[in-house]
Amino acid sequence: MPRKGMRSIFFKSSSPSPSSSPSSSIPPSSPSRTFSETLMDENFEIAESLITKWDSDTSSYAKITSLFHEDRHEANRYLNSVRDLQSAMQHLITQNAASGKLVRGQNLMQMAMHRLEKEFYQLLSINRACLDPESVSASSSRSSAARSSVSDLEDDESEDEFRAAGESISEVERVSATAMADLKAIADCMISSGYGKECVKIYKIIRKSIIDEALYHLGHERLSLSQAQKMDWEVMELKIKNWLNAVKVAMKTLFYGERILCDRVFSASASIRESCYDEISKEAAISLFGFPEIVAKCKKSPEKMFRTLDMYEAIASLWPDIESIFSDESTLAVRSQAVTSLIKLGEAVRTTLTDFETAIQKESSKTAVPGGGVHPLTRYAMNYISFLTDYCGVLADIVADWPLTVQAPLPESYFGSPESDDSPITVRIAWLILVLLCKLDGKAEHHKDVALSYLFLANNLQYVVVKVRTSNLKLLLGDDWVAKHEAKVKQYAANYERMGWSKVFASLPEDPTAEISPEQARECFKKFNAAFDEAYRKQSTWVVSDPKLRDEIKISVAKKLGPAYRDFYEKNQAGLRQLVGSESFVRYAPDDLGNYLSDLFFGTGVGGSVSSSSSVSHSRGRHRG
Repeated sequence: MPRKGMRSIFFKSSSPSPSSSPSSSIPPSSPSRTFSETLMDENFEIAESLITKWDSDTSSYAKITSLFHEDRHEANRYLNSVRDLQSAMQHLITQNAASGKLVRGQNLMQMAMHRLEKEFYQLLSINRACLDPESVSASSSRSSAARSSVSDLEDDESEDEFRAAGESISEVERVSATAMADLKAIADCMISSGYGKECVKIYKIIRKSIIDEALYHLGHERLSLSQAQKMDWEVMELKIKNWLNAVKVAMKTLFYGERILCDRVFSASASIRESCYDEISKEAAISLFGFPEIVAKCKKSPEKMFRTLDMYEAIASLWPDIESIFSDESTLAVRSQAVTSLIKLGEAVRTTLTDFETAIQKESSKTAVPGGGVHPLTRYAMNYISFLTDYCGVLADIVADWPLTVQAPLPESYFGSPESDDSPITVRIAWLILVLLCKLDGKAEHHKDVALSYLFLANNLQYVVVKVRTSNLKLLLGDDWVAKHEAKVKQYAANYERMGWSKVFASLPEDPTAEISPEQARECFKKFNAAFDEAYRKQSTWVVSDPKLRDEIKISVAKKLGPAYRDFYEKNQAGLRQLVGSESFVRYAPDDLGNYLSDLFFGTGVGGSVSSSSSVSHSRGRHRG
């Protein structure tokens, strides 16, 4: 700017000034004083006037009043006078290093620096609320033009520009931007005057306490490994939730805002800026990013997996911010801690996945599930695996360099050979499901009835398929996987049907419409009644949990049994009337069968055994005997 530029230019007059007077600082051999020397004298006088006016040791008014708060134009003049004083002293050193004015100037400079230290401290303290990281980061994104217009107090027009640019920002942001500009102006002046260390010391004390307090209020507290290992999981989980919230706010607002403030205030010196931010933020940031490492080292269990993944995902998603905010060499330790935590969390996830697989394989309950329903292990494992798919992105990262190694080839009947282009996470999830299905195969043997063991397998595989089809698992495993396993469910259901109803089917003639004697018909009805009674009695307590599968099985049995029995019934009912008392052997009308079948697979056992007193006269009613 013109005014500042003129003051930094010194040139000698070509002729003596008639108004010049001798000065003690001018060597006797000099016939007159130069223009620049006259200007230096004026600078000394102006500086002395302003600096002594605002000297707290000599002025009661200055002791209780803030220069920057009271009169910003006066503050502007004060800073300019300090700069001019410094220039004058530098000029004197080149002309006459023994000048008494240098001592006077040094005393004035010390007074000025003492005053500016006080102003710097007051600005940081009084504006603590509006210089909170949230206000700073908000004003950074919305009012950079306003800030830049007041970043230098030397131009009176800048304040008008600031007011114009500041119309769109809030009052808090306006005060924040003004305070930052004032702090920058003081820091620039003190650093250029050789008093940067005093300025930085004040800044570090105040701003470090703000970071520490902010993290405390966000719920983050420093924790040792021994403390963490003694905590109940419920307490630790609460701390993890607090950390997940704290780390996002810290990176998006706290450390980001502090970085902006530090960069702006100490823009005059890259080295000061870097070391200052390092000292106020590094300790807190390392503590923040060290917490996940501590959690990762604690005892692991499948239930803790999801919080571990939450922390991994939080750091991974914030990594661009971490790299940007802690980009300096001095804050390398923060980046290193974040990376270490990621590595440890990844190791914890891999260990937990291995433990989960082992837990499935070692599940040792030998009690058959009542009615052949869905095993608790199936529900637990599939819900767990489906929740894992919510973290596909981070899991893909974690298992990318963790190849699946198994002792035997993957059974074709369940999985088939992995495709060459299958991702590691797809192979890993498919393998966990395969481990579960193999375990369920073994548990099917706990059901002594073969038909019930097939129904158990159909129920459990159907649960698995539905869980895959209705979750993100389908995106991983694909339509082919679903189709193959749906076909396997149908195969299990067909095996159940064959084993569970074979005696009933065999009790009827191979050709239900063939001509047979009344005596033969009576024997067939007798065999059918006994076989159907036994099948119904056993299966009335069996379960098919999935409504779609339940209806499919009922319809399939009814389609095979109903028409055959109806043909036999209609062909032979009239002939039985020739035999005295044979009507009692016809216990089921064709419509009765559908009614009985509709009661099955709810696991209620309402059917029990079919009453021997049932007769054809009840055939049009829903009979439960």
